[in-house]
Amino acid sequence: MSAVAAIVGSSFSREFPGLELAPEPVATPAGEVVLQRVVGPERPAYLLFRHGLPHRYLPHQIPYRAHALALREVGCRALLVTSSVGVLDAELPLYEPLLLGDLLYLDNRLPDGSTCTLFQQPSQEQGHLVLSEGLVSPALGAEVKRLAEGAGAPLAAEGVLFVYVGGPRTKTRAENALLARLGAQTNSMTLAPELVLAGELGIPCAAVLVGHKYSGPAAPPAAAGDVAESLRRAQDRLGRVVRAFLAEAQPGTTGNHLFRFGEA
Repeated sequence: MSAVAAIVGSSFSREFPGLELAPEPVATPAGEVVLQRVVGPERPAYLLFRHGLPHRYLPHQIPYRAHALALREVGCRALLVTSSVGVLDAELPLYEPLLLGDLLYLDNRLPDGSTCTLFQQPSQEQGHLVLSEGLVSPALGAEVKRLAEGAGAPLAAEGVLFVYVGGPRTKTRAENALLARLGAQTNSMTLAPELVLAGELGIPCAAVLVGHKYSGPAAPPAAAGDVAESLRRAQDRLGRVVRAFLAEAQPGTTGNHLFRFGEA
């Protein structure tokens, strides 16, 4: 039976309130991954803590390929990717759900420098991911919007432009100023690789962002305690959206495709 899944980040470093979870180890060619199966829904639903449970992976240590392959192994056919983000656009609110519309990820590389793809060696399965509908599914995004409203956490904005900068350090003022001039409204150190790899597997995706700090060039630097508190404050609305998605979202299909040379 097809499943749905959600990926959560630093706002949920040790638990996910309101869900009963059962660890499920999944073996993949890129290593074992422990997914958390959600107890309750009739169709399978999984939660993936991208930084581990408890939090142990820095952004450049996340085993992105293993995570994507584990989701394929459990039959994921609808994926909600989330991230607590820095906000470059001062008109966007903090602590409210934002629906990603598109992203900037021009070098398409994982933090180890390798290309962000599952096709590392020549094979019959390899191909070019053709983004006919983009890395996020409009249909799944519309479903997320409906579910968020029903959960009492309506989207504060849609079509938000996100830029990926891998970290693990934060950006300089000059870097943030450049990203803002490119039109980026939000940024974080994760999320983009997950959308690309899921896309290669034909898994339809939606992405919800929650701003936990302003990152524009005029924003003051955040202290360690401020960052921890801001991540905690991002939990509530994001948690509502994720719980609704895992309980009610349905598997779907993607409008993208893999182009393989030699196929008709």
